[in-house]
Amino acid sequence: MTAELCNVATSRLVFVDIQARLAAAMAESERRRVLDHAGALARAAAELAIPRLVTRQYPRGLGETEPELAELLAEAPTVDKTGFSCCRADGFEAALGDSEQIILAGMETHVCITQTALELAATGRTVFVAADAVCSRDPANHERALARLAHAGVGVTVTESILFEWLRDAGHERFKAVTALLPR
Repeated sequence: MTAELCNVATSRLVFVDIQARLAAAMAESERRRVLDHAGALARAAAELAIPRLVTRQYPRGLGETEPELAELLAEAPTVDKTGFSCCRADGFEAALGDSEQIILAGMETHVCITQTALELAATGRTVFVAADAVCSRDPANHERALARLAHAGVGVTVTESILFEWLRDAGHERFKAVTALLPR
């Protein structure tokens, strides 16, 4: 397990395949949880000038990024893919640049999130998965994937922890703005 904290200076936030048709296959409570937490991450990253990146799995079949998230990420680069790991998509590595920490949110935990996290970790980057901002159609697959990732050394955490690690101190100038974004 990674002993590092999320660092505002070295993080990049990647939103993996949060697309209309894929999201529609999720239980409504899971879909809503992911959208709320991914939205909080997107807003906080914008407040703190943390780079964001969006991926879409076969958009012709799975649709565009969920509209409420797409609006928040309109300026973020988008990488389309057909492979399950984002690392296999043309332009993905270039879009990551020299980011040392990658934070993942998206769908599905046991497929694209797991493959991306493990391949990114193999490159020497520190990888975090926001457990409350990822989901799978089957909750058991979600839980098993999170356990596998943690065992493999990927940081499995939650949105609130990420935000407070980025801030580090209640005296941070953006503290009130960022903490106000936490889902209730």
